Amino acid sequence: MPAAQENLIIYADPGRCLGCHSCEMACAVAHGDGRSLLEAVTANLPLHSRTHVVASGDVVMALQCRQCEDAPCTFVCPTGACRQTGGQILINEQTCFGCKQCAMVCPFGAITVRSERTVPGDATTNRGVAKKCDLCTDWRAKTGHAQSACVEACPTKALALVDLKKYRQALMAARARELAQSHRHLRFPA
Repeated sequence: MPAAQENLIIYADPGRCLGCHSCEMACAVAHGDGRSLLEAVTANLPLHSRTHVVASGDVVMALQCRQCEDAPCTFVCPTGACRQTGGQILINEQTCFGCKQCAMVCPFGAITVRSERTVPGDATTNRGVAKKCDLCTDWRAKTGHAQSACVEACPTKALALVDLKKYRQALMAARARELAQSHRHLRFPA
């Protein structure tokens, strides 16, 4: 697996989200077995997205793992399958045994645990494996894309793969400009 870039997150702008679920479909295909969406649907394969479009009142937006610093999921994992490495939360699916503790403590509800067929065509399943947004690290390395699948699929550009450190710097600069503008109109007694 290629080294993950530290402090990357998917930024979701609810003001631009249409709730079209394109991000969910792209995520499911990117984490599938390599087939296109049409091939997967034709073969009646299950599609599981790691991004979820959530509606609350008049707000609709995509929600996925926030790559938390001091992530609660990493503290409760009894096998160490859920871990923080290089500024990203990763799940080692080979050592996860599906206890669901990570899903229970995730403050964003971004982790799911599901059983999967262990042998193609067989009804036998494992006890479950935790799944969450991995920023399409493997998919981006395999396909050469700079953005994650959900970001590329979003028709309104409501999603962006951003470096949190750069985002914070831009936010501080914007707030400083706002403060400077507001102070120009104030007169302080000498």
